Amino acid sequence: MKRMMMDIQCRKWLGYVGVILFTVHCSLFTVSCSEDESGNTEEFVDWQATNDAAINEWAASSSLRKIRSYLQDETAPATNKDYIYVEVLESGEGWVSPLSSDSARVAYRGRLLPSKSYYYGYIFDQSYLGDFDESTMGVADVLVSGTVPGFSTALQNMHLGDRWRVYIPYTLGYNTVSSSTIPAYSNLIFEIALIDFWKEDEIMTPFKSRRQ
Repeated sequence: MKRMMMDIQCRKWLGYVGVILFTVHCSLFTVSCSEDESGNTEEFVDWQATNDAAINEWAASSSLRKIRSYLQDETAPATNKDYIYVEVLESGEGWVSPLSSDSARVAYRGRLLPSKSYYYGYIFDQSYLGDFDESTMGVADVLVSGTVPGFSTALQNMHLGDRWRVYIPYTLGYNTVSSSTIPAYSNLIFEIALIDFWKEDEIMTPFKSRRQ
């Protein structure tokens, strides 16, 4: 993915929607935007504290599934920041999950927590517009281990046809550094649909939407 994926090249098969790029009104290469000349409030004010509080809320929620990061030693103590938190939107029919060495085909949308100008959270990347629609969605082919740890953890626990909303602590995203339009200390919220996946020695098939 353009911004979310770590140092990999993703080939995207997009329907008619394409990937939309959003812009913001000031630089996001630090934790928060600078106050402008009119004295407007910062975009990402108290960003680390805001994101820390959200993680604790996710951990306390009885409606979210809790999955430990695949990078963590399961015998070692863990904190709330060592887990992703999952809301199941749709359940598929598959029973096998991708491995970290596999490639996966996904439809996705990634956003940040709500901020001053973005009530639902700034969308930093997505493969489809509007509501999720299998007939028109765009997808991306990614190496599972080439995504940020929280995203990779989700994929390794999903089955074909699953669609999840995944809440990823910043420690399993870009941590304390910024990435393009994503400020440091940013939790990531992804809607992910697992369309298909392949082993290392398998050839990925071309994507065809239901409109084709």
